[in-house]
Amino acid sequence: MSSPQSPAGLSPKIVPVIMCGGAGTRLWPVSRESMPKQFVPLVGRQSTFQQVLGRIAEPALFSRPIVITNAEFRFLVAEQLRECAVEADIVLEPMRRDSGPAVAVAAVLAAERDPEAVALVLAADHVVRKQEEFLAACQQAAAVAAEGRIVTFGIRPDYPAVNYGYIRPGHKLDGSSALAVDAFVEKPNAAEAAGYVKEKYLWNSGNFLFKARVMLDEIARFEPAMAEAAKGAVAGMTRDLDFQRLAAEPFARAPKKAIDYAVMERTKLAAVVPADIGWSDIGSWNAVWEVLDHDAHGNVANGEAVLLGSRNVLVHSEESVLTTIVGLDNLLVIATGDAVLVAARDKAEEVKALVEELKARNRREAVEHRRIYRPWGYYQGIDAGARYQVKRIVVKPGSKLSLQKHFHRAEHWVVVKGTAEVTVDGKVETVHENESVYIPIGGVHRLANPGKIPLELVEVQVGSYLGEDDIVRLDDAYGRLGTVDQA
Repeated sequence: MSSPQSPAGLSPKIVPVIMCGGAGTRLWPVSRESMPKQFVPLVGRQSTFQQVLGRIAEPALFSRPIVITNAEFRFLVAEQLRECAVEADIVLEPMRRDSGPAVAVAAVLAAERDPEAVALVLAADHVVRKQEEFLAACQQAAAVAAEGRIVTFGIRPDYPAVNYGYIRPGHKLDGSSALAVDAFVEKPNAAEAAGYVKEKYLWNSGNFLFKARVMLDEIARFEPAMAEAAKGAVAGMTRDLDFQRLAAEPFARAPKKAIDYAVMERTKLAAVVPADIGWSDIGSWNAVWEVLDHDAHGNVANGEAVLLGSRNVLVHSEESVLTTIVGLDNLLVIATGDAVLVAARDKAEEVKALVEELKARNRREAVEHRRIYRPWGYYQGIDAGARYQVKRIVVKPGSKLSLQKHFHRAEHWVVVKGTAEVTVDGKVETVHENESVYIPIGGVHRLANPGKIPLELVEVQVGSYLGEDDIVRLDDAYGRLGTVDQA
């Protein structure tokens, strides 16, 4: 592929901004609040976040990316960046305020790099299957943004979708392939969607390209409190390891509003570049089925699955759970280690309501996976009962857990793979495969992996209380001191 050239008259490179803080409950049980869809390999071997990183890796066109996320996902973001060998500015929101304040912060940060900077805001959970066309669309949009427009990418619809917003395009802008935006239209009903497709409306992809100062001016015009909150949050930003934390008090003053409502539906500067880039927001399991390759019967099988006499079925099976389907059509079957979803494909949008019902019933599975990721690796529940539970723990090479103690439980560690460096009450010992170590109640302890391969061990906890909040951190390489913060 030939390297694209930066559009004439612009700053040398576009500043990519990846929005990476959503939960994606419509893709439950794979996507949950503890591990949302943008970090999961749903379509291909990489997560959609990592696919976005690959999409903006063209050095002639894009500069160092900015990733805006929240504290809960900071180590996931850092790890997936490391896996892709990409360096980025990771900016942490102190609380969720929807996309408007995040875009405002992105505009402030991009303008600090260069007063004439052009920023490209991308969702971390979208799929784009046509890379060449994507780069061409970015170049076209950048040329239009240089003239003071706020540009969105409009997708030519191939069916009357009711789960996307639409754009009514206007006149063609002089000297470009872009069109003025006459109106943004909210998600329609089926009859309205059919009419929009007939009238050549475009799907709103929710990705934007603009001059940073132009977006800031428009936010200040329509939402002055949002603009001031973003400026204050950036001005008070602090460094935490490899992360930049926005100042909480000014950021909290920002109205909780999507950028579509805050600016795009009100500005006179909106433009759209029609883009055939193989786009999907994979906002539901049916959307996942649509973008994956089907067999001759329209079926998609991810993982351990066998289908007989069935058509247009998606099976997604994790953790080697064998999932079998016989004589069913137009179905979604999603199997994980602790939850199974079975739904009609035309009811895929209702999964979000199901998750709300599970939350109302205080089901842990609604928000938390059995596998819990930490900056040092992860742990996963194996078994549990009265006064005991068993976990599998995996520690990355060179990583270590916090120095900690428990008030209510003792622990027994059995090393299955690799080598462990274990500290108990100041005594350090090396524990090899098929060896074990005992941690008494109240013992000050730490686990580290000094080796070159992942350390795997089985942990047996015994005690009167086994909750994760029975951890007091005394020293930590990741800035998490005190009682456990679940991150």
